[in-house]
Amino acid sequence: MWKSFRSLLLLLMTFAMISCAEASRELTTTPEQDEAFSQLRDAARKNNPERAAKLAESLQDYPIPSYVAYYRLKSNLRNTTDAEIMAFLSQYDGTAIADRLRNDWLLLLGERRDWATFDREYPKFVVDDDVQVKCYALMSKVAKGTNVVPEAKELLGLNIRKAGDAAFSLLSAMAQQNQLSVDDAWYFSRIAAATKQPNLAARIATLAGAPQDAVTRALNNPDAFLSKGPGEDRTSHEAYIFALGKVASKGRSQAVASLNRFQDALSAQERALGWSAIAVFSAIDLEPEAMDYWKKANTANISPYAHEWRVRTALRHEDWQRVLDWIALMPDFLKRNPTWVYWKGRALKALGDNSDAKKLFKSIAKERSFYGMLAEEELNGWVVIPASSYHVSNSEVEQMAETMILARKFYTMNWQFEAVREWNWQLRRMKEDRYLIIAGELAKKIGRTDRMINTAERTQDTIVTSQRFPMPYKEYFEEATNELGLDLAWVYGLVRQESRFVIVAKSNVGAQGLMQLMPATAKYVAKRLGMSDYHGGKITDMETNIKLGCAYLDMMLNDLEGSQAMASAGYNAGPGRPKRWKSTLPRAVEGAIFAESIPFQETRDYVKNVLYNATNYAGELGSHTQSLKRRLGTIAP
Repeated sequence: MWKSFRSLLLLLMTFAMISCAEASRELTTTPEQDEAFSQLRDAARKNNPERAAKLAESLQDYPIPSYVAYYRLKSNLRNTTDAEIMAFLSQYDGTAIADRLRNDWLLLLGERRDWATFDREYPKFVVDDDVQVKCYALMSKVAKGTNVVPEAKELLGLNIRKAGDAAFSLLSAMAQQNQLSVDDAWYFSRIAAATKQPNLAARIATLAGAPQDAVTRALNNPDAFLSKGPGEDRTSHEAYIFALGKVASKGRSQAVASLNRFQDALSAQERALGWSAIAVFSAIDLEPEAMDYWKKANTANISPYAHEWRVRTALRHEDWQRVLDWIALMPDFLKRNPTWVYWKGRALKALGDNSDAKKLFKSIAKERSFYGMLAEEELNGWVVIPASSYHVSNSEVEQMAETMILARKFYTMNWQFEAVREWNWQLRRMKEDRYLIIAGELAKKIGRTDRMINTAERTQDTIVTSQRFPMPYKEYFEEATNELGLDLAWVYGLVRQESRFVIVAKSNVGAQGLMQLMPATAKYVAKRLGMSDYHGGKITDMETNIKLGCAYLDMMLNDLEGSQAMASAGYNAGPGRPKRWKSTLPRAVEGAIFAESIPFQETRDYVKNVLYNATNYAGELGSHTQSLKRRLGTIAP
């Protein structure tokens, strides 16, 4: 007891001595202090409280006391008393790092089922972006007798991979309170399996009364299940459906043959689930047979992911009645997504209901996004890119620099995660567009174009196009695009998506520079261009990177019939894939349908963002009246 009290007293003394340091105009530190601070962070990540305490002791004069205290607590959080945590939260109330500690604490409180403390602290969690914490919040409701089935279906249907063990804890609590039906348990189990979490799928299945190994055996040896067919009970039928999905993920013929052979042994709902297990993979592979499989799936209780692919299949066939019908079967949280609001509007318009279609388009047309822009074009026949002007004084930028003092410090240390967290924390406190514009100007001044774009996108009434869609290094881009005859707006749209104009950007797969070139690609293009002096170190040289990236993009455009949509997809996923996707089309389709049915989520979002960006850049570079539809074009098989 004395040891805990002494520890708490030491923390309070530390807070009292240096709590005002972060209010200083600049954070002046020595390289030795910064190195010790980095080591302290590492000690916290490795849960080494002895080393963390020693390093924290040496950093009592460090001008970021909140982080020093946080890393010390974090290194041994499971053994830290609630009193120590509350002392920190009180001392640093209103800071980003206090909210981070509250996040950590809520996870522990959830694990301990301390719902009284959890319920007191959860409303104070500002960022509220942790799926595990959200699971515990629902568990607290369950403990009080509140039915959370709809909320659980939305949360886990979209984020079960991020939920970890908390997903099973939540579902177990629901089962204990008779909130989880057998059908629901199998539904969540199938979602876990579909998201490649076989162990979680097996555990959830036990909540439906299945043996621990029922799902595991079906997923590990699916061929055997398809050969012998479903057994007599519910568990064996569900296991058979799991096996169908596993085999169908690699090819459809075996799964189709088995289901045709054994479907009479299944109930109507089980047959529908079986066909949906086949249909979703057929849809992702863009097979023409996918449409027939989905028709057989009928009203199966499928995952949100499968719902989306079912509608995409109907879109590729331009079967507008089924687009409408299948959107109607989506859960409400999917129906509200601008993607499906737009396509529902398009289906209504195609079927002659212009009045309701316009209402849907109006509901999203003001959103500065791909589908918001397409909705605006449906209403007006064109898109108007807003022109804006603004003036920010030097004194306002200097004041903002003080507000962003921690973010700036972490950027100088190359602590990107912490810098972004501190920057975004301050943005949350800015309720007027004016302050966001000033913050964007500061980001530009300190060379953080990525933060300028992110900040500018938060404004509501004042759209500062030059901050949202900046055009740095213009003379280099103009020279490269003019030489090749490339659309400068499109190139800028692509670079904005690739690197946010950060020259030293490097992806987790090794792509580098403004145009995010892979080393092998850069070498290949340099050879094609006859650049005899090229070597690997030049890939991040701004002028070289732009020249090589534009040349590669031009090759892509020429190889893909001049389609910006297809060339953008090729730049992201490789040139062979868009050709294959194109070859599977049942008929010529508009570019928006092609983009929405790209099998890879990263590439699908990438193409939509690049073409949306390009349309905005075209407005800056030329006429403020633009057409995203025309830029997307038509893709024919």
